[in-house]
Amino acid sequence: MGAAAFLSVGRHPLAGVAAAYAGVSGAFSVNILIAPIDALITEMTNEAIQIVSPGETITITAHLYFNIVSTLAMAVVMTIITGKLIEPRLSRYDPSQASEKDTTATAPVVDAAGETRGLHYALFGMLASFAVIVLLTAPSGAPLRDPVDGSIVGNTPFMDSLILMISMIFLVVGICYGVGAGTIKNSNDAILGVTKAFAGLAGLIFMLLTISQFIALFNWSFLPNVIAGGLANALESANVNELVLLVGFILVIALLDIIMPGSLPKWAIFAPIFIPLFINLGVAPQAVLAAYRIGDSPFNVVTPLMVYLPCIVLVAQKYVKDTGFGTIISLMIPYTFILLIVWIVFFIIWYLLGIPLGPGYPVGL
Repeated sequence: MGAAAFLSVGRHPLAGVAAAYAGVSGAFSVNILIAPIDALITEMTNEAIQIVSPGETITITAHLYFNIVSTLAMAVVMTIITGKLIEPRLSRYDPSQASEKDTTATAPVVDAAGETRGLHYALFGMLASFAVIVLLTAPSGAPLRDPVDGSIVGNTPFMDSLILMISMIFLVVGICYGVGAGTIKNSNDAILGVTKAFAGLAGLIFMLLTISQFIALFNWSFLPNVIAGGLANALESANVNELVLLVGFILVIALLDIIMPGSLPKWAIFAPIFIPLFINLGVAPQAVLAAYRIGDSPFNVVTPLMVYLPCIVLVAQKYVKDTGFGTIISLMIPYTFILLIVWIVFFIIWYLLGIPLGPGYPVGL
């Protein structure tokens, strides 16, 4: 979508790919809304808090203010990087650079009336999907609520089903549009559309298979755990001010993100070490978690172990057929270092000013 949007206004599609990738992965761990990952890392944090402060916990909104402001601020930074650094590096786009494997030419032609009708049907399908989800979630005792305490947030059927629900919404909306526009007349047409979509992903699926084997063997060697433990011991033994230690913590997480891009595995290793350490220094656990979010994001866009990278390369090759991993990573390097530096400065200012990270959650104990 980013590539298509940029191309539609005469801008280079690879700049759109870079901007979209930076938005998705470069500031991955913060959001304006509460996300499923918030529930998971909050639960891990609470388990680490129990080591030194039994009975004390934080909630999923402990760093909501910081997340919202960080999301908006980093969006502005990424916009400036895209316009001032990325686009000037790209020459004027030549459509002849596009891959010859363009499947859009075989798409059925839809007239204006059919398109309008299809969009109306898609809207009705989306509203119907939301209504079904609400019926399965909102009432007391609904099947998507936690069977014990009736909550929605946390390790609940609702959170576990988010990916499936989002996929089903897209499926329903797509089928409704096709029926309204006249491009889907029976079940065979719907199956044919799915088949064409997966046919275009054959190269991506093979690439993901290869990468998954490498990651599995890398984790089997326990090298990420060994490196993480060594870096954690070095920081823990450093006799420095808590703010300097927090900045060092951010840098260690950023460095480790190159070989372990997953948020949850890293936090599972570091939370039991650094949450108790910082609590003893008078730093609130929500402040440690905010620092972790900063370190966990910027290097996502340059690590070859990021699961999104093959998909990004595949999309970019549709517009510039010679695009490879090196092309994408070189485009993303400015985002990585500028985001990291600006975000660290942003965190230091926030910490020194003592602004609450969330409703009722200061940066210190």
